[in-house]
Amino acid sequence: MDFGMSSDTENKLQACLEIGKTLIATFKIQEILELIMTKISQLIPAHNWSLLLEDEATGELRFEIAVGIDKSEVKDIRIRPGEGIAGTVFSSGKPIFIPDVRKDGRFNHKVDQETGFVTRSIYCVPVQAKDRVLGVIEIINVNDVDSFEDRYLSILTILSDYVAIAVENSQLFAQVERLSITDEYTGHYNARFLHQNLKRFIAEANRSREGLTVAFVDIDDFKTIVDTHGHLAAGQVLKEVAGTIASRLSQKDVLIKYGGDEYVLIFRDKGRTEAVRQMDSIAQSIKESRYLISETPDLTLTASFGMAVYPEDAETEKDLLILADNAMFAAKRARKKARFRRE
Repeated sequence: MDFGMSSDTENKLQACLEIGKTLIATFKIQEILELIMTKISQLIPAHNWSLLLEDEATGELRFEIAVGIDKSEVKDIRIRPGEGIAGTVFSSGKPIFIPDVRKDGRFNHKVDQETGFVTRSIYCVPVQAKDRVLGVIEIINVNDVDSFEDRYLSILTILSDYVAIAVENSQLFAQVERLSITDEYTGHYNARFLHQNLKRFIAEANRSREGLTVAFVDIDDFKTIVDTHGHLAAGQVLKEVAGTIASRLSQKDVLIKYGGDEYVLIFRDKGRTEAVRQMDSIAQSIKESRYLISETPDLTLTASFGMAVYPEDAETEKDLLILADNAMFAAKRARKKARFRRE
């Protein structure tokens, strides 16, 4: 059926429909962004098209998608808020169109100097979600400077909104994922993370031929802490003990709050001897630290440890966890027997 639309309008509508369906169908942010930028490049004649997003760690802009240029040439470039056209749009949240960059002092030659490209004109629009600017879209050396705004501003605005929706959805999804594998008391990984990733850690150990040790840690007499100080204070103890343990771990080691007053440690590059040495260091640090220092009196603690080594002790995730857990309970029973004899 002919609705009297021009082919240009029909192409724009078709692009919006396709992007809308993709937004609903997937949370794969890279796939969505690449589709949007490809559609922009097809609808808006120019030399190259780029999407820059905020690096949340630094607050700077980085190139996320580059169409028409080699991304490897720009992947390490960072643009500060307020720097050049992209930085200015990012800071202000307002689009900028420069038909001739030679006549505008805001233009920054950094990218041209890094890539050897020659920018003549630039149109830059913010990628904005509510009052927050997430990044910018740049269109460089447009073919039709004179009629660019009249013909393409509306579709570019719509597509930049799609980018904002995709980025915001991705960030929300990532936040939910992080919460699902994070322990609410300590802020460290939880049991869900362990069961999702232990198989991967074993595969890494097989490839690297380095050691892999799983250790359980249990705070001794934790029920007494709960009974004496209450659940809120006990939760604070769990957090403080996690901090003590974490301070003794290497970058590759993984700390998991497993359940109750138990922690699991994954030593990803350590065999039995190294793991025992590190657990001794952790145990001594727990013993020497003081907890709930705002309480009178504060607490001193001890902990029981158990471990299993892959593949010497067990070859499956389940068996590693069972053996390490059993070893920890054996150590706890031995500690209680020794204390009873002393008393």
